[in-house]
Amino acid sequence: MIKVTGNIEARIENDAVPNERNTILVEEAEVVSTKAYDGAQYALRLHAPRVAARSKAGHFVHLRCAPELWLRRPMSIMRANSKHGWIDILFKAHGTGTKLLAKRNIGDIVSLIGPIGKPFKQETYCRRPLLIGGGVGIPPIVFLAEHLRERSVNPFVIMGSEVPFPFPVTPSQILVDGIPNYVTGTMPLMEDWGIPCRLASRQGFAGCFDGFVTELATHWIEFQREEHKEEIEVFACGPTLMLKTVAGIARQFNLKCQVSLEEFMACGLGGCAGCPIEVRTNEGAAMKRVCVDGPVFESADVIFA
Repeated sequence: MIKVTGNIEARIENDAVPNERNTILVEEAEVVSTKAYDGAQYALRLHAPRVAARSKAGHFVHLRCAPELWLRRPMSIMRANSKHGWIDILFKAHGTGTKLLAKRNIGDIVSLIGPIGKPFKQETYCRRPLLIGGGVGIPPIVFLAEHLRERSVNPFVIMGSEVPFPFPVTPSQILVDGIPNYVTGTMPLMEDWGIPCRLASRQGFAGCFDGFVTELATHWIEFQREEHKEEIEVFACGPTLMLKTVAGIARQFNLKCQVSLEEFMACGLGGCAGCPIEVRTNEGAAMKRVCVDGPVFESADVIFA
């Protein structure tokens, strides 16, 4: 396994591995900040200027959690700053690798392969993007929201979690029509950016919608006037069942929709074919790899089990 991993890394550096226009690379990133949140959740900021310069919303990195652990873990990129050369990742420590990653300190070096995958589309958005992030699907939605803001497109963001949110829930001062009055909780970063955002959970967190993100999204969509529904475009990332429901909502209201799928991965580069899903193509049903053919797909193309 060590030899195979080393060979793959060497071939990437030499541009010998086919990837999305030769954008994937290996980089030794330095930990520049760490934050711990309730629910065994952690955020790391990594100085990785080469990866940061190429990262787009929906991309992920495949990283070594610790020097003694050779098998890598896929991590969504939550933010990337090409000017200052850093990326942010957010994760929950629940297995051997992520628990080791949570112990990394400022100044430690983390090996990255990335940015990997097909990102969310980067232009020609509808006027009213609806962004939905559930659990570990929150990071790509944060990245996409920032991308849209930089292009003067103002989305509505819904986030959900069944563990404490990895940020302090604060009351929003931004009004959102079609949302119950008691639902005021938002992510502070979204509030700072001037992006309307609401939170959902079944855990009774103050200010949050008591239910699933998909229920809150449906509530908001139904409130919109018919002519405005044609302007809505949905982007979602989260557990498979959530995405299946989002795809159903998009089909019900005839909305454009992209979903970023979650899947267990081994190599993360398309070589092991360990993360296939079934999709619709012009030639019929086919198997596609989430890591390099995705993780972002048109929701209408995905055949959910």
